[in-house]
Amino acid sequence: MDLTTITSSNPSEMDALCPSPPGPSRPQRNYERMGGQTGTSFCQTLIHLLKGNIGTGLLGLPLAVKNAGLVVGPVSLLLMGIIAVHCMRLLVKCSHHLSTKMNRPSLSYGEAVQYGMENVLWLRRHSNWGKRTVNLFLIITQLGFCCVYFVFLSDNVKQVVEAANATTFSCQMNYTNQTEVLVPSFSSRLYMLCFLPAMILLVLIPNLKYLAPLSLVANLVMTASLVLIYFYSLTHITNPANLPKVGRVKDYPLFFGTAIFAFEGIGVVLPLENKMQRPQSFSLVLYLGMGIVTFLYISLGTIGYMCFGEHIGGSITLNLPNCWTYQAVKLLYCFGIFITFALQFYVPAEILIPPVVARVSVRWERAVDLLLRTVLVIFTCALAILIPELDLVISLVGSVSSSFLALIFPPILQNLTFHTEGVSPLVTIKNVVISLVGLIGFLTGTYIAIVEIIARNTLKHNETFSYVVQ
Repeated sequence: MDLTTITSSNPSEMDALCPSPPGPSRPQRNYERMGGQTGTSFCQTLIHLLKGNIGTGLLGLPLAVKNAGLVVGPVSLLLMGIIAVHCMRLLVKCSHHLSTKMNRPSLSYGEAVQYGMENVLWLRRHSNWGKRTVNLFLIITQLGFCCVYFVFLSDNVKQVVEAANATTFSCQMNYTNQTEVLVPSFSSRLYMLCFLPAMILLVLIPNLKYLAPLSLVANLVMTASLVLIYFYSLTHITNPANLPKVGRVKDYPLFFGTAIFAFEGIGVVLPLENKMQRPQSFSLVLYLGMGIVTFLYISLGTIGYMCFGEHIGGSITLNLPNCWTYQAVKLLYCFGIFITFALQFYVPAEILIPPVVARVSVRWERAVDLLLRTVLVIFTCALAILIPELDLVISLVGSVSSSFLALIFPPILQNLTFHTEGVSPLVTIKNVVISLVGLIGFLTGTYIAIVEIIARNTLKHNETFSYVVQ
């Protein structure tokens, strides 16, 4: 698709579930934003921010800590959390400045980059590419999340089905990275195909507000599942003395990809800030919410690794014992992820589909819309089938797209936004360093993830071939 047809604003799941009233026509002064008196409250915004950052990435952090080491991992997560929050704050600051300058009530992420580029004379002619690039990475990121959801669902449901006949009420420690296979089942790829029709039906729902009650239930059961996962991990911590404090250098890029994937919420920052009743309180929401998120990331990553050690899986749910309580935890979390799929899918669908539908007659609009949604879901399922490795898919998506949105673009945007006002040398150096960290993480994380994916697929192919020959 020609990216010139991308819409001017970036939708988010918040737009779907919490639509805003029309914004003011005058520039924002004293934090006049879209929310107004009917906007979201402090607590509502905080809950949305937490929801936007807590998903499958959290469950993969124990393996990320293993890749970095018991000491280096938590310290790196703390530093990455500080940098991520700083970049979110930069994005909001630049959006405020540019929306006032451009006489707009609010700006999307892509529009902020576009107008920021217009501040630099030699970039002005190409400013539209700033918005297109951001939208492209948003599409890649969100479709990547959808691929991760397919792999997560297949791995966890497959595990529950295989152990169903021997599931007990006794929750004994499971030190392996998979629930014991008692009834051999078919490949996880076939499970993904089984989920495909349900996913297609889910995204064909015409208005995501119809999913709001289910989304609330999903949030509640995911929260309950996390509490049980924390409880089990805390009560079964083993002696961490034998765990490496520093991981292997070649595994650190995999840590980076998983960690930056977990800090996935920068795309919801501007929509949330725009919808607040009192946007001047958004900084407090941001610092409080991301402080909670960072604490959860560090604690679960560290505790999960200390609990399961070298046997930790791509998702900590894969290590839970074969008993009814924790099998239910897996299924409940799967339900939450299933509902969240529609919300994550909403963003790329609303960027890609409307420009195509606008080119057909009114008679065919609905049919084309449904067809394109179906094709996009099939596409994400096909990608997941090609790479059915949960930990590597998470790391790859994080390295490829999340690094740009969360670390590389915001510092560059600050330099562009305040180019005419003058940026101090220290600020420029700081921004260059943050962007370089993101760029190095992107290059090394992507390379290592691809190499590991090829290596695992080759190993599985050889094992299958050997089994057939025998």
